[in-house]
Amino acid sequence: MQPYNSLIALSVSAMFAISLGKIDPAQAESAPNLQARAEAQDSPMPSEVRQQRLAKVRTAQAAPPSAPEASPLAPERPSAPTPPATPPPPKPAAPAESAPLPAPGQTSPEPDASPKPPAPPATETPAPVVVPTKPLTPAPSESAPLPSSGQENPAPSAPAAPRSRAGNANAAPENLNPSPNPLNFPTEPEEVTVSESQAITLQQAIELAVRNNPALQQTRLELSQSRDALREAQAANSPTLDAISNLNGSANEELQGDSTTPGLPPTSSSRDTTTSLNLEARLEANYSIFTSGRRSSSIRAAEGTVRFRELAVEVDTKQLVLDVSTSYYDLQEADQQVEIFQAALSEALQSLKDAQALERAGVGTRFDVLQSEVDAANAKQDLTQQLSRQEVARRTLAQRLSIAQGTDVSAADEVAAAGTWELSLEQSVVQAFKNRAELEQQLVQRDIGEQRRRNALSQLGPQIAAGATYRAANLLSSSSESSDFSREGKGFFNNASIALNASINLFDGGLARAQARQQEANIAIAESQFVTARDQVRFQVEQSYSTLQASSENIQTTTLAVQRAEEALRLARLRFQAGVGTQTDVIQQQTALTRSRVNNLRAVLDYNRSLAQLQRFVSNLPEGNLSETP
Repeated sequence: MQPYNSLIALSVSAMFAISLGKIDPAQAESAPNLQARAEAQDSPMPSEVRQQRLAKVRTAQAAPPSAPEASPLAPERPSAPTPPATPPPPKPAAPAESAPLPAPGQTSPEPDASPKPPAPPATETPAPVVVPTKPLTPAPSESAPLPSSGQENPAPSAPAAPRSRAGNANAAPENLNPSPNPLNFPTEPEEVTVSESQAITLQQAIELAVRNNPALQQTRLELSQSRDALREAQAANSPTLDAISNLNGSANEELQGDSTTPGLPPTSSSRDTTTSLNLEARLEANYSIFTSGRRSSSIRAAEGTVRFRELAVEVDTKQLVLDVSTSYYDLQEADQQVEIFQAALSEALQSLKDAQALERAGVGTRFDVLQSEVDAANAKQDLTQQLSRQEVARRTLAQRLSIAQGTDVSAADEVAAAGTWELSLEQSVVQAFKNRAELEQQLVQRDIGEQRRRNALSQLGPQIAAGATYRAANLLSSSSESSDFSREGKGFFNNASIALNASINLFDGGLARAQARQQEANIAIAESQFVTARDQVRFQVEQSYSTLQASSENIQTTTLAVQRAEEALRLARLRFQAGVGTQTDVIQQQTALTRSRVNNLRAVLDYNRSLAQLQRFVSNLPEGNLSETP
C-alpha cells in the first residue's frame, strides 16, 4: 500500500497546483514525469491499466486550468500554455524523490534507461559591466504582478510598459519654477498641497537646480559685489573733478558817532546796517601722482577677489550638480526598491496561497501556513518602510531643485550605468590637480594676501598729489559805499590756482607694519590650505575611483546572482508544490532573491554615484588654468 499512497499524494499535489494555474510549463511537465517514474518503479498493476491511468493524468494536466476564484491574498500568476504530454517511458526510472530537477530554462527530460548527465543551465550572458541593457525590474514570469502604492493586496494586471522620458530632455518644465517673488511663502494648507507630479530626467533636474537654487544665486550676487569693488579700486587711476557753487548773503550792523575828535568820546552816535549778496562758483581737480604702490596693490587685490568669486561660483555649481545627481540616484534607488519589495510581497502572498491550498488538500501542515503568514507580514512591513523612503527621497530632490510649492517630481530615467571612465587612476589624479578650482582658490587667496601686504606698507612711503582750483565770484548787491564793495554789479571776477602736495608718514605707532604682518600670516594660511586641499583632492579621486571599480565588478556579479536566485526560487516552489520540498526552502529563496535584486540595484547606482563624483572631483574647472608653482 505504500506505493499507492505515494502515488496518490503526488497526483493530488500536482493536479491541485496545476488547477490553480501556478506552475509554469517546466513545472507542468515535471509533475507527470515524477508521477510516471513513481508508477513505473513501484506499481504492480498490469501495463495496460498503468497506461490508462497515466493518460488520464496527462489529459487532466494538458486541459486549460479553470478560472480560480478571486482570492484576497495574492494575484494569480500568469501561466504559459502547457506542452503536449509525452508517452510513458518504456523502462522503469529512478524514484521520484531522487529525480533530477530541471535546469534553468529547460523542461524536464524524459527518463531513460541509461542515466544521462544533465544539460548545462541555459543562462543569458550578463550585460556589459558598465552598460546594462535591461532595467533592473523583476521579470514578469518569475514573480506575481506588483501591487500599486496604497493597496493592501495586489491585483492582477498586465506587465507595465517601460517608462518613457517626459517632455523635452533639453528643457526643464516651466511649471516647476518657483514664484518670482523670493519673499513669498504659503499661508494656507491648499497652497502647500501637492497637486501635480512631474517626471523629469537627470539633465532637467540639473537645469532646474542651477536656475533656481538660492545658495548658488547668493554666490553669484557675491561675484557681482566683487566686480563692483574692482571698479571702485580702478577709479583711483582717474583724477577727481568737483564743482562747487555758493550764494552768500550777509548783514552787518555798526555804531557810528557825530564827533570825530581824537581822544574824546563822540557827542552823539547812531547805528548803521550794511547788507551784501555774493555768488561764487568753483571747480577743483585732484590727482594722486604717486602712492608708493597703494593704488596698484588695491586694484590687484580687487582683481584677485573677483577671480576668487568666479571660482566659488564654479565650485558651488559643480557641487550642486553632484548633490542633485546623488539625490536623483537616491530617488531612483527608492523607486526600484519599492518595486523589489512589492515583488517580494507578491512572492510571499503566493507562497501563503500555496501553503493554504496544500493544507486544504491534506498534504500540507499548519506550520507551513504560519511560516508563510509571518513572511508575508514582514514583506508588507518592508514595503511600507520603502514607500516612506521613496516619499522622503522625492521631497529631498524637490528641496534641492527649489521647485514650486504645489508640485512634486519623480525620476523619468531608467536605472542603467551612466557611462564609462576612460582615464587611469594616475591620470585622474594629475588631471584633478590641474582642474580643481579649490586649488586655484588657495593660490588666488595667497596673491590677495601679498597685495594687501604691499598696500599696508605703502602707507609708510611718500604720497604726491596735484590739485587745481578755478574760482569765479560776483557781488550781486551791497548797501555799503566802501571801496571793498566797489565791484557791485560788475559781473564775475575770476581767479585760478595750482598746487602740488607731497607728504610722508614719519610715525604711525607701528600700524602699517602690524597690518603687513597680518597679511603675511594670511599668505602662510593660504599655502597650508593649498596642501590640505591637494591631499583632499587626491583622496577624493582615489576613493571614487576605487568605488567605481568595485561597483563595476559588482554589477556583473549581482546580475548573475539575480538570475541564479530567480531559478532557485522557481525550483524551490516546484519542489514544495510537488511535495518533496519544504516551505522553509521557499522562504529562504525568496529572501535570497530580494537580497540579490537589492544588491544588483545598489551596484548600478553606486557605480553612477562614483562616476558623478569622479566627474566632479576631476573636471571641476574645464580650462584647468592652474599655476605651475604656488
